[in-house]
Amino acid sequence: MRLTVNGETRDAPPGATLADLLASLGIESGRVAVERNREIAPKSLWSEIALEDGDQLEIVQFVGGG
Repeated sequence: MRLTVNGETRDAPPGATLADLLASLGIESGRVAVERNREIAPKSLWSEIALEDGDQLEIVQFVGGG
């Protein structure tokens, strides 16, 4: 299936969850927020949210600094 992740087209296997996608991208869940189709995806549900063809995702990683 095809997804749009931060403006780029990506492929994901059918039945993949949001947690699966993040793992395949090498993104750890610590300081990350995900928006799926313009709605914030609760971190507690990432392993339950099944992705669908055409989903649009924005993934934001928080970075500390000083």
